[in-house]
Amino acid sequence: MEEPKVVGAAAAQAPIISSYNDKIRPLLDVIDRLRLLMVMKEGIQLPTIVVVGDQSSGKSSVLESLAGVNLPRSQGICTRVPLIIRLQNHARQGLELYLEYNGKTVPVEEPQIATAINIATDEVAGPGKSISDIPLTLVVRKDGVPDLTMVDLPGITRVPVHGQPDNIYEQIRDIIMQYITPKESIILNVLSATVDFSTCESIRMSQQVDKNGERTLAVVTKVDRAPEGLVDKVTADDVNIGLGYVCVRNRIGDESYEEARKEEARLFETNAHLSRIDKSIVGVHVLAQKLVRIQANAIAKCLPEIVKNISAKLDANVSELEKMPKALTSIADATQAMMRIIQAAKESLKKLLWRGEFDEYPEDNTKHGTARFVEMLNRFSDELHNCEESNLSKDFLTEEIKGLEDARGIELPNFLPCEAVLRILRRKVERISYLPIKLSEKYWDYIDDVVMSVLTRHSEMYYHLKVSAKGAAHNLVQKLREQSINRVKEIVEMEKLTGYTCNPDYMMEWNKLMKQQDHFINQISGTNMRPLPCSVDLQGLGEIQIEHLRKHSDVSILQQAFDLKMRMVAYWKVFKVRLVDSMALHLRYHVHNLVHNDIDEIVKELMGPDGHGIKMMLVESPAIVAKREKLKNSIKVLKESKDSVAKIMDRIVAYDACLV
Repeated sequence: MEEPKVVGAAAAQAPIISSYNDKIRPLLDVIDRLRLLMVMKEGIQLPTIVVVGDQSSGKSSVLESLAGVNLPRSQGICTRVPLIIRLQNHARQGLELYLEYNGKTVPVEEPQIATAINIATDEVAGPGKSISDIPLTLVVRKDGVPDLTMVDLPGITRVPVHGQPDNIYEQIRDIIMQYITPKESIILNVLSATVDFSTCESIRMSQQVDKNGERTLAVVTKVDRAPEGLVDKVTADDVNIGLGYVCVRNRIGDESYEEARKEEARLFETNAHLSRIDKSIVGVHVLAQKLVRIQANAIAKCLPEIVKNISAKLDANVSELEKMPKALTSIADATQAMMRIIQAAKESLKKLLWRGEFDEYPEDNTKHGTARFVEMLNRFSDELHNCEESNLSKDFLTEEIKGLEDARGIELPNFLPCEAVLRILRRKVERISYLPIKLSEKYWDYIDDVVMSVLTRHSEMYYHLKVSAKGAAHNLVQKLREQSINRVKEIVEMEKLTGYTCNPDYMMEWNKLMKQQDHFINQISGTNMRPLPCSVDLQGLGEIQIEHLRKHSDVSILQQAFDLKMRMVAYWKVFKVRLVDSMALHLRYHVHNLVHNDIDEIVKELMGPDGHGIKMMLVESPAIVAKREKLKNSIKVLKESKDSVAKIMDRIVAYDACLV
């Protein structure tokens, strides 16, 4: 549909917008209805004409000319909150004005409109010069106005005036970016003819979100103050205004709107510079026509996507609400819910800690319990094999010789004193006793974390159950942890009590090592050797320093010490393997009992002797109540929005046909 073209003196007599409105009004009504329902809070973006401009660029004057009513005007910031202006062409005589804010609808008389807006602004943003992102809505029903909805934003200023915060620029910038960033927004950039367009802060902001200007329309104000070269500025388009320019004259002083339109038409006809500008881009009436057409096209283009997004959001919210637990109203319901949650958590723990099934936490490796246990066990084995007690060459035979000397008594010369063997064994076991205890503590800390995480996930919707269940589970794990550590200490004490093994590897290893005894003794005595060797290489032990052993002249004590050392070396190998195996079996046994049997103790603690724990489940957490109410309200809004849109969708095809 072509726009009606009204030029010259005729423009001053024609209505500001034609019957084109008859096809726009239904489209705009549904968008205004969605805006009133605050569907944007649901993440649904609406096509919106957003009016931006530097301070004193003439924004208010442009909007006054479109609306035909007086808006607040001053030397400082006169728009301190987003002002949604809904213009509705009203065939009946007279003017209807009202403000909507803070849930109120306030009728306003035309002479008091500026005062009423200031009062409402003070109520929303506070008195003074501060700004707010809470919008006001001004509804204007008047014969001859274009059917438009626009959002007027605070003018951009970098220098705070008295009463404004130091970060006033940042606050205004954030509000503007919030409104112009959505791709559905149409940016009406108000530029003063008296400035270089490229230096305007509003241009810089709009280019950040609309680089090619595809959704930016520029209106040039104050053309009578700087007419020279204006035609070149709007035709060169150095700042990428994709939707084009419209040049207008601001209303001056006490001019009526009719007088201002007549003077505007005369100016563009008679001024030597302004008359060169194409008449298709001059005048408030042209601006109104462009805005109506752009707005209508944007709505028609976006409406199918809006319908899709509303339906998708509605379905998602309904699904989420259905997944939320029903409010529990009886002890039986609470008991059933608790048992269901504990059994689900029990099954999850079996998967994670016993069976090694990780489908519930495919990406969270920290919950892969069996794999993490193997890592801990391997680390424990490495620490045990690399600890000081497993260093076989350090101070070779020193401890053994001292042990033999301390245990010396009346005995056969070729018998090793049992007491010497046990003293050395006990000291070695004592020195590594912290390692198995550390493993047990670390593993049970890990078990505690996994159990807490699993229970939290399964009981998330029941706040009181979650808190109580986590407390009961923690108590259970701590009890098992203490039992486990005590059992580990018993294992250590058993190893200290006596040396024993039926593992044949012990005798095989000892016999192999003892074959090197004569060679070792000869190296120490140094018979027929010059110079005397400082070390000797023993198979299975590596290079051994021997100089410190030459002070012992009694060969028999060296032989006994060597025999004792080899027994301890062979036995220590068996001991380390046995300790790792014992720890693995012990911890696996306790975890098996936890996930198959002990976890049921949580239920007993939750029930309590008087059933108090179950009763607590009947009280929902404030967060769950708030979430349920939020979802219900959201569903209500989205259903109303869907119904509103459905009523207009069948008219879109007819409207599109009119635009062709």
